[in-house]
Amino acid sequence: MGTYSGKAYSPAGDKGRFVLPPAFRKAVKESSGGSKTLCLAAHEKFDCLIGFGLSRIDELHKQLDREEERAIRMNIAEFDRDIRAQQLFGFEQLPFDDSGRFVMPDHLRDLGNVGDGLYYHGAGEFFFVWNPEELARMDKSFRGAQVTCASMVKEAAAKASKKGGGK
Repeated sequence: MGTYSGKAYSPAGDKGRFVLPPAFRKAVKESSGGSKTLCLAAHEKFDCLIGFGLSRIDELHKQLDREEERAIRMNIAEFDRDIRAQQLFGFEQLPFDDSGRFVMPDHLRDLGNVGDGLYYHGAGEFFFVWNPEELARMDKSFRGAQVTCASMVKEAAAKASKKGGGK
């Protein structure tokens, strides 16, 4: 299974395309057995998305089994395997090209409150995909990511301004 670490920001491209940054692209491709397939899903608790490669699917099956075994052992009647399965496996498999470009479906854009750019932040077995504005609203436990994201957004804006102004 892939390990995702690092941080990156990517402004939205034309035609509704986004770019999976090189470090994440490499890890997703390796985790997907060489396939250029990005898995994206809504995060369970936060207004963002999570990304990962295909190898995580096996781990999700194991996680579902562990959660069901725990519910049975602890007599948790509220556990519903079907509901939990749709939460875990409700991700989209999106192809990306050699440059990391992919098209994000509208429903994922809505679920992640996606705006004009994406901030990627590694989290081990997956990575967060944040709208910088949503990340900025999080509490201080996200301070490191917030500061890094704000810096990267500012840097990207300066590059775009310099490129667009021709000066």
